[in-house]
Amino acid sequence: MRVAGLVLAAGGGRRFGMPKALVRHDGQLLVDRSVAVLRAAGCAPVVVVLGAAADDVRARADLDGVVVVDNPDWTTGMGSSLRAGLAALAETGAAATVVILVDMPGMTAAAVRRVAADAGRAELVMAGYDNGRSGHPVLLGRDHWAGVAALAVGDVGARPYLRAHTGAVRVVPCADVADDEDLDFAPHAWGAPE
Repeated sequence: MRVAGLVLAAGGGRRFGMPKALVRHDGQLLVDRSVAVLRAAGCAPVVVVLGAAADDVRARADLDGVVVVDNPDWTTGMGSSLRAGLAALAETGAAATVVILVDMPGMTAAAVRRVAADAGRAELVMAGYDNGRSGHPVLLGRDHWAGVAALAVGDVGARPYLRAHTGAVRVVPCADVADDEDLDFAPHAWGAPE
């Protein structure tokens, strides 16, 4: 079963102070790290949605072999990026996609592999973490893409669709192999852009 990877990397990082795609962590741009995680997990194709500072990201990141999608509506929030990514994936033969956010440096290929282990067109899977939290990576089977896109508006991604289909969502424990923290704090803790 072919599983694609989708990185949402279009945001301007308003709370963070700069686009997170251009933040370096352990010597690597977060966008490059996200692509590497999906590739190491066997996802193909890998799609990256860009918006803020898209030209800078293209110039600085290693996006060879990646499907890059421009989201001209990135200022409206994550929903438009998810819609743009799913629209691009509709042109592929992928049965499902694993979605990750660029601002989660604790994401690992092991977590992506777990979430994608039983991928199929009808599957909905989320990673589970401590204290009952669930989140990324998220696997969206192709049969759900249109429904997810219809509810992904503003700064909201797949969560409304997943909530509406709670009975169909499988949560896979990932706390032992990944960290679901995102980077919504001061950039000095991570480094300035190149």
